[in-house]
Amino acid sequence: MRLISSRLLLSIFFLCGLSWGMSARADVVLSAKQVAVAGVSLQGVETRLSPGLEPGTVQLNLHAAKADIPALGWHRVGLTLDGTLQRDAQMRWLFSGSTKVSGAPGRALANAAAALVVDASSNTLQIDFGQDKTEIDAALPLDQTTHVQVSLKQLPASWLQGLLSKAWSGRITGGRMDAQFALDARDGGIQASGDFSLTKLGFDSPAGTLAGQGLDGQGRLGIDTTGASSRIEFDGSLRNGQLLLGSLFANLPSHPVQLGLGADVSRGAIAFNRLRISDPDALQLDGSLAFDARGRLQRLRLDRFHASFPLAYQRYGQAWLNTLGLPKLQIAGQLDGRLDLRPAGWHSFSFHTGGLDVADGSGRLSVVDLRGGLDWAAQGDRPATTLGWDSLKLYRIANGETVSHWRSRNGSLALQQPLIVPVFGGQLRVPMLTWRPAAAKGQRLATSLVLTGVDMGDFSKAMGWPQFPGTLAGAIPSLRWVKDRIVFDGGLSLNVFGGFVDITQMTLQQPFGVSPVLTGNIALRQIDLGALTSVFDFGGITGRMNGSIDNLRLVDWTPVAFQASLLAGSGGRISQRAVNNLTAVGGGGMVGGLQGAVLRLFKNFDYERIGLSCTLQANVCQMGGLDSRAGGYTIVDGSGLPHLQVIGHQTRVDWPTLVRRLKAAIQGSGPVIR
Repeated sequence: MRLISSRLLLSIFFLCGLSWGMSARADVVLSAKQVAVAGVSLQGVETRLSPGLEPGTVQLNLHAAKADIPALGWHRVGLTLDGTLQRDAQMRWLFSGSTKVSGAPGRALANAAAALVVDASSNTLQIDFGQDKTEIDAALPLDQTTHVQVSLKQLPASWLQGLLSKAWSGRITGGRMDAQFALDARDGGIQASGDFSLTKLGFDSPAGTLAGQGLDGQGRLGIDTTGASSRIEFDGSLRNGQLLLGSLFANLPSHPVQLGLGADVSRGAIAFNRLRISDPDALQLDGSLAFDARGRLQRLRLDRFHASFPLAYQRYGQAWLNTLGLPKLQIAGQLDGRLDLRPAGWHSFSFHTGGLDVADGSGRLSVVDLRGGLDWAAQGDRPATTLGWDSLKLYRIANGETVSHWRSRNGSLALQQPLIVPVFGGQLRVPMLTWRPAAAKGQRLATSLVLTGVDMGDFSKAMGWPQFPGTLAGAIPSLRWVKDRIVFDGGLSLNVFGGFVDITQMTLQQPFGVSPVLTGNIALRQIDLGALTSVFDFGGITGRMNGSIDNLRLVDWTPVAFQASLLAGSGGRISQRAVNNLTAVGGGGMVGGLQGAVLRLFKNFDYERIGLSCTLQANVCQMGGLDSRAGGYTIVDGSGLPHLQVIGHQTRVDWPTLVRRLKAAIQGSGPVIR
């Protein structure tokens, strides 16, 4: 900025020299439509030279309606220079006055005091500007005006917007700086380097991948815009404030964090070919990353990273992990590793920990004493690794201590021996698992699972259900990862209540997302109603029940759609309380009149069939039973005397209402009909 202004002022001094010998009372007015001085283009120029108030002085006033200074990124700004010019005993030109620039980035030099000294004997031009708390001092040789030494004190960072726009498309939003630097103007751009300190710096970028706010720091900065791409070098420290580098969002501490980077900028794309961060008690990393003009990540390579938790999470990882659906994590321990993500996908990664405890705030995931690591590469072989834990909880399912053995060969990370995990008195056995991180979607994961001997009492207690006896077992011969879904081939079988509950065609979408989606079909075979109703405090029913829940869809573990049908078709006994609860669920009643009054005298009844169905869609259940009739459907068809018949009258019931009725029934609080 000061460099280009100096060229303009040298031409002014030349005009003053021409007018020096004129009459002391004469005014000289020079006008021009356009004036071009190296690096500066002025339009609508008017210069007035008049005798000063003091003997031997000249009053100078220059105004340019439009000024373009491309090296500074200034275009069509207004420029006014006004002050007194004189020569001292050493034959130096001295200028003292003011400058006003309108339309410059950050209102630079909008109303500044100006002082200039031209010393031909020492081949030096000295320029000083002052505005409010801001001081700008510049010096340059008269025979090489493309080079300038600049000192800045309390400079608003926004004043540098035009200069930085030559190398970067971002925007300065606030802050001040002190600096000592050298600047050289070249035909293709500028080269500048020097030391600086920052106070409350703020900036952002069009793509939103680079931003900062309230940053304090110091270091050395270099800018070179002379090549095909602009080059930025930074080595120093930052503290306080927030910094965004792609997916890395940092809440910087009050102590200095060392930062080194080298970036190439071209047509909005930016590549950090050198990136180093050192925050001793939280995070250290060395690597590189790149974004295209739209802010999309093109490359991320970390040759080394070391994270110490919980500080690394609090300062650098919280925002990123929130986007992955892992909010409010509790993390303790240390983690070392490396990774290489290229435009075509993953190329390699590895990590190792001597002990890490992790728990997410929603209770979906927790691990105690995770130890060991994984080492994978898309090509070649990597050393074998082990990864184990003391306990691992997925949602509410607790898994016991285990150690897994892994090896990466030609892009496949595979278990080297079956993995056995204790689960609620039984075990989950993983005979094989192969993961191909770089493969096409749908071909990345292949595994099989066998679940045996899981105690349903412990499982139901963990899930917050009433405890009931039985075991859970099953096999999933193939599990596939398709896009963001896990598809289970095979199924699980629960041996409960003297019968079986079979779960098939399961899929799980976004398992660790904000709203995971589970789909599947459930078949119930020969469930002992006596055992079932005794656990749920529903009222006594004997007999066996079959049924199905097809097209089940749960969002964040809450049912949003299904087609359910339950049938006890072999007869049995039912208590008065169970009758009342079934009546409440169906929104119906027993037959009325004298027969209804007689039925109320009995505690138990024989029945021939019990049937109930519900199709859930759009938060409404379409209810049905054994048959349809005018005004309702049959839920219980009695047998013998007294003959019982329960009719459901509400064919459409809001799902929240139905859930409320079921809860009231199984909790023993009596039937509720609304």
